[in-house]
Amino acid sequence: MTDARRTRVAAYALCRDEAGRVLLCRIAPSILPGEVWTLPGGGLDFGEPPKVAVLRELAEESGYSGEIIALADVSDRLFVDPDDAGRMHAIRIVYRVRITGGELRDETDGSTDTCGWFTVEEANRLHLGALARRSLALTVAESGSASADDVPDS
Repeated sequence: MTDARRTRVAAYALCRDEAGRVLLCRIAPSILPGEVWTLPGGGLDFGEPPKVAVLRELAEESGYSGEIIALADVSDRLFVDPDDAGRMHAIRIVYRVRITGGELRDETDGSTDTCGWFTVEEANRLHLGALARRSLALTVAESGSASADDVPDS
């Protein structure tokens, strides 16, 4: 048994359209089975600033270009394999991003396979990953359109 430990820093885009819908991307089944949805984003390349990474990932996963509005959240999570063979400390930086161009399209051969715009009610019916749940709760709390308790935990 090896104790492989690593740290992964990733940047994610929290995007809303004029109707208040949130942009979510489905994690590719080859990466994580079970129709799990998350924010567009991903790991930083070595030496890449988070603000550059988030816009690169947004374009790769959704086809959109954007501009950063503000820092929305920073969180971390420790992932441990069930057999305790590997551990990952994930540091996640979420930016509010305004879409400035591009057209929605599916990513091919990537970590996600499709993206779409969802109302809070529609998102509540999806299987959201922890990061998407947390970010949606932040969005709901700030908009006052619904209670953050309306966002499911799983």
